[in-house]
Amino acid sequence: MSMNTTHLIIVRGGGDLATGTIHKLHRCGFPVLILETDAPSAIRRNVSFCEAVYTGAQTVEGVTCTRTNSIGEALSLLRDHALPLLVDPEGTCIAQLRPLAVIDAILAKRNLGTHRAMAPITVALGPGFIAGEDVHAVVETKRGHHLGRVIYSGSASENTGVPGVIAGYGKERVLHSPAEGVLRNVRAITDTVKKGEVIAVVKGEQGETPVYASLDGLLRGLIRDGYPVTKGFKIADIDPRISEYDNCFTISDKARCIAGGVLEAILHLQSARA
Repeated sequence: MSMNTTHLIIVRGGGDLATGTIHKLHRCGFPVLILETDAPSAIRRNVSFCEAVYTGAQTVEGVTCTRTNSIGEALSLLRDHALPLLVDPEGTCIAQLRPLAVIDAILAKRNLGTHRAMAPITVALGPGFIAGEDVHAVVETKRGHHLGRVIYSGSASENTGVPGVIAGYGKERVLHSPAEGVLRNVRAITDTVKKGEVIAVVKGEQGETPVYASLDGLLRGLIRDGYPVTKGFKIADIDPRISEYDNCFTISDKARCIAGGVLEAILHLQSARA
């Protein structure tokens, strides 16, 4: 099961923004291994490779990610130029595989254990990391003039908790669970919804709590049916641009911009090592 991992890139996280980076690196010819938890909570599930944890395989824009159950299986897929995913939230396989780069794309707004000693190149997405200390580079994830910028000293912008504005809507676009319990979906991704319409219910100890659409639009993201949620947990994303149906199945502009920053960071740091 041996394989030359000189150019291997390990990406921690397989959500929609991580998927943009993974997709670009794979298309550029890098061997990529995705590490995930056993219960990922992606909202934009149609464009998140982490869905392979549940379904066994997930295809996004012509690239298929396959869940594997061991390092050996992952290496076998990598030898065939395929894209494997391994459930390894702690990143225990990293020391064994000795990759060229580790990308922290968990987007937890804090560091969950990634550090510079993990690989010759380490890159983190968003706030919670200090470039030059925790990792070699940080990529800005906040929408605006600096989105995708590579930071080699310092940190990304702090998380504001307010989504970027699309068609005049910001915080209204994202829905959070009104209670603790198990989410049961009433509507599905790609559905057109009206403000005030019930799109899901949260079944908890106090009964069922409805989740209402916050505006008219296209249900672009919705967490998996049956997922346990806490009050305030992000569960859905509504796009006010009803005509943008294809957006439910394609990588976002934000994810592509961040991916470009990650690729730049890897190539720049790789060149500096030469």
